[in-house]
Amino acid sequence: MAIIVDNETRLVVQGLTGSEGRFHGLRNRAYGTNLVAGVTPGKGGQDVEGVPVFDTVADAVERAGANTTLIFVPARFAADAVYEAVDAGIETVICITEHIPVHEMLRAYTYFRPKGVTMIGPNCPGVLSPGKANVGIIPAEIFSEGVVGLVSRSGTLTYQIGHELTQLGLGNSTIVGIGGDPIVGSSFIDVLEKFEADPETELVVLVGEIGGDEEEKAAQYIGEHMTKPVLAYIAGFSAPPGKAMGHAGAIISGSSGTAAAKKEALEAKGIEVGATPTEVAQLVAKRLK
Repeated sequence: MAIIVDNETRLVVQGLTGSEGRFHGLRNRAYGTNLVAGVTPGKGGQDVEGVPVFDTVADAVERAGANTTLIFVPARFAADAVYEAVDAGIETVICITEHIPVHEMLRAYTYFRPKGVTMIGPNCPGVLSPGKANVGIIPAEIFSEGVVGLVSRSGTLTYQIGHELTQLGLGNSTIVGIGGDPIVGSSFIDVLEKFEADPETELVVLVGEIGGDEEEKAAQYIGEHMTKPVLAYIAGFSAPPGKAMGHAGAIISGSSGTAAAKKEALEAKGIEVGATPTEVAQLVAKRLK
């Protein structure tokens, strides 16, 4: 069954005619994702290696049956791309674009959330359900099918832990990179809720980092609502206060947002926190074997 993307995904890439959109869109298609359309205003009627290009997302929905969009649009236009997709009836929005101004993302968030749209990102690697669909920039070849759900703020740590699991003979139901910006479309809790309801997921790995309090909120949610085991990894124990570490949202402000505080909150709810990605994978193997 997996979550967010699967065999029922019909993908449109906003920005398919650009170099990044073309490269990753076609790579997703090569993996087996059903790429049905691209959208670039003014280039309707063209195609990219057989994929029809439309002027609007509404055309892609009406004429190609798209239900999921992958956004590779420059930051200054990305929020408008989200609005367009939502207004066209797209159910799932996955936005790879980084450097979207926070105030623009905040307005977009308050627009799509009441409509029940699932949004992942911005500034994220996307979503992969191994053996079903890959929507984004995740290197699918290092992952395998399995029962471990993985949700992360960090793309590269996602890849590392997924690869470690594969080496141990384990696999993933779905990998979700929610993004490292201060405001993203889906929180840890949003994704954990989906994993809890997914019959193909038996265990969940949560990968967090310094900054904000999303991991603390997730710990509270897990303690109150999750019946499936959850393991975690937190990056940034050596990060200095006041300096963003990689992601715009990965910054310690005052006494909040530290890796130690997040680890403490998770462990207080009985969630094991691995010291390294390798140890997390080993803890997963111990739980499942």
